[in-house]
Amino acid sequence: MSRFLRFVLSATLILLPSLALAQTKINLEVQYPLGFIFDKVFAELKTEFEKANPDITVTYRPAYKEYEDAAQTALRQAITKQLPDVALQAINMQRLFVDRGIAVDISPFIAKEKDWKGDGFSDSMMALGTFNGKPYGLAFAVSTPIIYFNEDLVVKAGGNPNNFPKTWDGIIELANKIKALGNDTVGLYHSWQITGNWLWQALVFSHGGAMMSADEKAVAFNGDAGQRSIELLGRLVREGNMPDLAHEAARSTFFAGKMGIWTESTSLLRVADDSVGGRFKWRTATFPVPGPNAKLPTGGAAALMFASTPEKQAAAWRFMKFITGAEGATMMVKGTGYMPPNSVPANDPKMLKSFYETRPNHLTSLAQQPFMTAWYAFPGENNLKIISTIKDRLQTVVDKSAEPKAALSAMSDDVGKLLPK
Repeated sequence: MSRFLRFVLSATLILLPSLALAQTKINLEVQYPLGFIFDKVFAELKTEFEKANPDITVTYRPAYKEYEDAAQTALRQAITKQLPDVALQAINMQRLFVDRGIAVDISPFIAKEKDWKGDGFSDSMMALGTFNGKPYGLAFAVSTPIIYFNEDLVVKAGGNPNNFPKTWDGIIELANKIKALGNDTVGLYHSWQITGNWLWQALVFSHGGAMMSADEKAVAFNGDAGQRSIELLGRLVREGNMPDLAHEAARSTFFAGKMGIWTESTSLLRVADDSVGGRFKWRTATFPVPGPNAKLPTGGAAALMFASTPEKQAAAWRFMKFITGAEGATMMVKGTGYMPPNSVPANDPKMLKSFYETRPNHLTSLAQQPFMTAWYAFPGENNLKIISTIKDRLQTVVDKSAEPKAALSAMSDDVGKLLPK
């Protein structure tokens, strides 16, 4: 054999593995919501995942605007057979895809894992994506409602940032003192619009109530806890002088230093840091829990598998496991404000332990873990319509076009008509 032929043969043997890899490389399509929160995080997740999985390329579709948009878009994609392989959906929207047979049961993949619980996937977090006894979703980002407050405005109004009010009465009183500072300062804003009903659930659950009866056949949010919750929303408007603002406008008002007290998701901690930019001091406080057996709905997103072929499902599983595992959860927490769905990072000095020690605002939501309960998903085909209906009725309280009790009665009637018969 000539020297030239030996050179060609050697070069071919060297190139064969890379050629084979190129031919078998899997392109995984992923879609997630809330780009202004998650874009940087998912960019980092893609980089690190592809380093560890060179046979998979992750392609992100344009981010869903919000959780309702994510669900509606994915349901349309299912009809046109254009679903991504993995989708991040709101924790309370998973049921839509399970009931319709769109989400893939991931129990066979979990069964092959050597030490699933030891890898940090606790029963409590797995329960957030389990339906009819089977796991479908892996919690990716977990949140509870908390209070953000402008420390500078609180001090100017005579309040004590180290002893922030723990009751709604105290919060309303402080908010009025902040508003009295003038200069178009907003005393308080309750982000009631988040995903249509998340903070409505927070009010009802924190008063010890429920969304539906145990058999899911009748509305339960019109009971005593719901009555007290809708009256509280009315008080925030009438006594707390809460303005009728769009969600984005309220957020901008706080970031501009013109709002004293703001109820929101812990998810915006990183966004708040970036947006405030050190122009004023701000802190977080726990959400009031006035009722017996008080709970708070667990917000956030979960990863669902929509891939249909065995090859794509295997790749989707590796990606889902990575972003919700210890390494992925660490990146997600540092880049947002959500709590980790994985139990490993919080106690690991190389992951989140030292991060939490220097960031007290992130500890507020962790302190509320004993109150965490499922973000309720309404049954039946009309889940999204029910959420929209609740939001519309809450709007009438905020814009003062209806009295709180009348709004609750109408809301109950409207939702009742949309429940499965």
